[in-house]
Amino acid sequence: MCSFYYAGSVRVFFPTALAIALSACSRAPDPPAQESPPAKVVMKPTASPPDVEKPAASPLNEDTRRKLVVFGDSLSAGYGLAPGESYPDDLQRKLDAAGYAWHVVNLGISGDTTEGGVARLDAAVALKPSVAIVELGGNDGLRGLPLEVTRKNLEAMIAAFQGAGAKVVLAGMTLPPNYGVPYIHGFEKIYKELAAARHCTLIPFLLADIVTPDLHYLQRDGIHPTAEGAEIVAGTVLRAVKPLLGAPDAKR
Repeated sequence: MCSFYYAGSVRVFFPTALAIALSACSRAPDPPAQESPPAKVVMKPTASPPDVEKPAASPLNEDTRRKLVVFGDSLSAGYGLAPGESYPDDLQRKLDAAGYAWHVVNLGISGDTTEGGVARLDAAVALKPSVAIVELGGNDGLRGLPLEVTRKNLEAMIAAFQGAGAKVVLAGMTLPPNYGVPYIHGFEKIYKELAAARHCTLIPFLLADIVTPDLHYLQRDGIHPTAEGAEIVAGTVLRAVKPLLGAPDAKR
């Protein structure tokens, strides 16, 4: 499921009218002799105030922290949650609290597949992240797409991020039992085999810590985490990425 935000701009023009008033006067009769003629008042233009040099506009404060990109689907986008409640938002707060000078960039798009990820890969790589979490493939599995297509697309994403100098964390997924044992096992193997072949960190199942018998940490759809569940997922991710971050900057 996708949500779209349309931003439009309206240009409003305000024309300015300039009115020029012209007046004419007739010659008045000479004043009586006993009256002194009115003093002639000469209006001198006032001097313009000296130009005051305005301070130069200060440049925008650019975020110089190292980037951690979350490249995913609705699980990363925070589907069904209020702004600021997704697990990447929680991850940012946890990093800040621990003294890590890292900027989490959430590139999660609801409904995205691995094909969609490849299509927008260049823009993500252009951010030059130091760490990239690849969290895609779940929608491929739910749609029953060919496993070789999912594998090929995930490998392309991993290779692109690694080629740009990023350390990659691959977030694994699984599928409901009704997809059949052969397909589910083949799907799960994609993540394990790619992590081993491409030497990247693997989270075997991103939602492992919130799948409970009562599904307390999942929304009613049984797929997406609640706000409380998202915070737990952020802890799962933090444990995986922490060895890649170096020491907290507060301790350097």
